[in-house]
Amino acid sequence: MKVLIVGSGGREHAIAHSVAKSEKVDKIYCAPGNAGIGEIAECVAIGAMEFDKIVDFAKTKDIDLVIVGMDDPLVGGLVDELENAGIRTFGPRKNAAILEGSKAFSKDLMKKYNIPTAAYENFDDPNKALEYLETAKFPIVLKADGLALGKGVLICNTLEEAKDGVKSIMLDKKFGTAGNQMVIEEFMTGREVSVLSFVDGKTIKIMSSAQDHKRAKDGDEGLNTGGMGTFSPSPFYTKEVDEFCKKYIYQATVDAMAAEGREFKGVIFFGLMLTEDGPKVLEYNARFGDPEAQVVLPRMKNDLIEVAEACIDGTLDQVDLQFEDNAAVCVVLASDGYPVSYEKGFVIKGLENFDDKDDYYVFHAGTKKTDDGFVTNGGRVLGVTAKGKDLKDARKKAYEATEWIDFDNKYMRHDIGKAIDEA
Repeated sequence: MKVLIVGSGGREHAIAHSVAKSEKVDKIYCAPGNAGIGEIAECVAIGAMEFDKIVDFAKTKDIDLVIVGMDDPLVGGLVDELENAGIRTFGPRKNAAILEGSKAFSKDLMKKYNIPTAAYENFDDPNKALEYLETAKFPIVLKADGLALGKGVLICNTLEEAKDGVKSIMLDKKFGTAGNQMVIEEFMTGREVSVLSFVDGKTIKIMSSAQDHKRAKDGDEGLNTGGMGTFSPSPFYTKEVDEFCKKYIYQATVDAMAAEGREFKGVIFFGLMLTEDGPKVLEYNARFGDPEAQVVLPRMKNDLIEVAEACIDGTLDQVDLQFEDNAAVCVVLASDGYPVSYEKGFVIKGLENFDDKDDYYVFHAGTKKTDDGFVTNGGRVLGVTAKGKDLKDARKKAYEATEWIDFDNKYMRHDIGKAIDEA
């Protein structure tokens, strides 16, 4: 079969890597893809938001399955366009992708169906938001309602900070139209855990847990980024946590979406906070996380194509989803200065060191192929992933592997997975 993957980052490279292992697949395309994906798939110069071109390409090439990796095209309705053209597609339709596309919608959904989350209020008037803050308890969290590349969340410790945040989000439109509406919610404390799941509209199957590191600098200092590294499984995601979430969060979310006439098929990413009062939902995403996919997918035993097709066909209950009894750690190699400003175009050396090594992976995010070889072409350049018998072993191997690669202005955090030591 012929598969088209939509997206261009490390997540899509991890998806392509898993798809390439399927015996069902003999040709992979990626739109637009990146230099690393180009080693295992044919990249086509079509942007992820160029829906008409993607549909035309899929029809012309007789694509059997499209996998949409990115949030923007999912929220924008690409799945609807493809399905309406008769093309099988893995991912939620627009009316279900709103679970990620609108934080106000997802918070209201959780309140209506008693799914544990932080107390909150929604605002579309900045003056009313400012008025509410006058009596609020601090610290407090401000969230732009729409998609903001994972950066539309502000944690404010004082009233002045919060007022500046409202101005930034709703008046200055720092995150564009994502800030037309805003959620103000209580600040929760505890361990964060990411849990990915496959969903077929009624059945949900949980993948292995993971934990992301969003801040740019060691010790969770610096600005929020798209993710500087991750590990799987999370030692803080215990059997008790799993049982609670299965009872009150996972199936409840799938059932709530169905009850609202928004049947969800694809991947739901649950961002959880393990609070003193039990697990609560921080956020939902409607697709694989990045970089979480880079540690979860390499550990999955199942054929990704078979699972994706089961989600589309509503037969996920017949799938025995299994993961290897090991661990994986991913360290992101970034361009120094990310996420603010950074130089590009530096030659990357050492990628050949990953050839023919079973437990090591290098997923491309911001790279380009030139006559000089692979060069840096983004803030997050590569995701270096290693599997080990346990988290400490995987972490040691991942950091060893980061030394195999070199490029000017190479930057990384040195404490990815350090929380493992505290578990």
